[in-house]
Amino acid sequence: MNSKRLLLGDEALALGAINAGLSGVYAYPGTPSTEITEFIQLNPLARERKLHSHWSANEKTAMEEALGMSFCGKRALVCMKHVGMNVAADGFVNSAFTGANGGLVVVAADDPSMHSSQNEQDSRYYGQFAFIPTFEPSSQQEAYDMMGYAFDFSERMGLPVLMRMVTRMAHSRGVVAEGEVRAENPLKYPEKTRQWVLMPGNSKVRYKELLKDWDKCEQESENSPYNTLSEGTDKSMGIIANGIAYNYVMECFPEGCPFPVLKISQYPLPTGKIKKLVDECDSILVVEEGQPFIEERVKGMLGTPKPIRGKLSGDLPRTGELNPDSVREALGLPALPKQGASQVVMPRPPALCQGCSHRDVYAALNDVLKEYENPKVFGDIGCYTLGWLSPFNAIDTVVDMGASISMAKGAADAGQHPSVAIIGDSTFTHSGMTPLLDAINENNNMVAIISDNLTTGMTGGQDSQGTGKLEDICIGLGADPKHVRTIDALPKLHSELMDLMREEIEYPGLSVIICRRECIQTARRHAAAKAKEAKK
Repeated sequence: MNSKRLLLGDEALALGAINAGLSGVYAYPGTPSTEITEFIQLNPLARERKLHSHWSANEKTAMEEALGMSFCGKRALVCMKHVGMNVAADGFVNSAFTGANGGLVVVAADDPSMHSSQNEQDSRYYGQFAFIPTFEPSSQQEAYDMMGYAFDFSERMGLPVLMRMVTRMAHSRGVVAEGEVRAENPLKYPEKTRQWVLMPGNSKVRYKELLKDWDKCEQESENSPYNTLSEGTDKSMGIIANGIAYNYVMECFPEGCPFPVLKISQYPLPTGKIKKLVDECDSILVVEEGQPFIEERVKGMLGTPKPIRGKLSGDLPRTGELNPDSVREALGLPALPKQGASQVVMPRPPALCQGCSHRDVYAALNDVLKEYENPKVFGDIGCYTLGWLSPFNAIDTVVDMGASISMAKGAADAGQHPSVAIIGDSTFTHSGMTPLLDAINENNNMVAIISDNLTTGMTGGQDSQGTGKLEDICIGLGADPKHVRTIDALPKLHSELMDLMREEIEYPGLSVIICRRECIQTARRHAAAKAKEAKK
């Protein structure tokens, strides 16, 4: 197959997985990873093969579901944003001990500059920590090609692998030439069944094998086609660059880089290649997107008096994304002429959509809480997080998925009243059910508001796992049915919504209020689809 396509990095990775014989993708939507699963859901071959592509409740379940598919010999893909790795960490770290049977690739999409995230954590540390080899494409073509290579590698080594993307790679486009399309794996069960049972006696044996496997992975990195050392004529400086940062280096030298460059896209680090570069050059510049992962290890492994520059030395910024300008400065090149700020597109602060149901929830909540001396509202992760901003200024905390209910419970334990949690429907089924169970068991004096817009709104309107089930879930967990209240979040019901909130705040126990109205964006899409269908 010689066809070429213009694809996002996420799309190139997804197509590479499908063509490599994928049997299922497991994911929870999170920018910048969402488009991977969406591409697979819409791909004709994936539909023809009926590949699994339903959204999972959260990243932990996604990781474990994919591990189950791998156990059966099939190739599985797990996708999440970087903070999702924290949720999936239990299964991810332990998957190094179980190993992989069918190829298992875990994609973590990091978000330098925090375009839509709480932090800038670097997922390469998870790979190192868990003894799981890591790949990092430097182009859309590599993202496509690496998927087949990574699945083969996973099966050959008997290990899951981590594929690290970053926002700029995930959401930029490049031309991709497709390769062959491979069939799915047949069902085939593990030969070493003992290591899939992580009892201490089994794991102690497996850990010794895993350390030997890690040594083999390092040798694989030395010989990897994705870790390349290009010779240069000027040995005053050697450059080590990872993934997309490699492009920034090469962009600074359109006629060819005069310095030796070691491009790293597969981990563990190829120590032999690094030592060769250091021996040949007077100094080393490490250009990497994310945290100083390579720079720290180069300093530690070499113990050399030669200068090693990068983020730790202050030659490159520690925060945010790299760009050609910051890399030019680190290379000692003159700055390019600056372009003035566009007067056509001016910056605009984010805001909840006009007509959004969350607006009506916050309007009623703010009006009710004016009646109380020291109310506290604990927020959560979703588009309703924008309620922190003007004009609502309605929430006091946002930490991580599900923390609204957990923190409201802890505050209630401390004697806070009113203690109110506000959480979205998708976030509730992701991480809100377990803290609600704690609050139910202790009948905390608090109110949990589930602002149900019938979708995962922040990432574009994916299916929400709790649609049509929220009342049953809360009552099934043990909440008092008399204090699981549901109301339509409509402007005309503002007074009724205020009355309901006031009643449940005054109730000395655990209350759940479900405020329901479909997301304005998905409602418009659904209405347009119905109108189009009616015309046929």
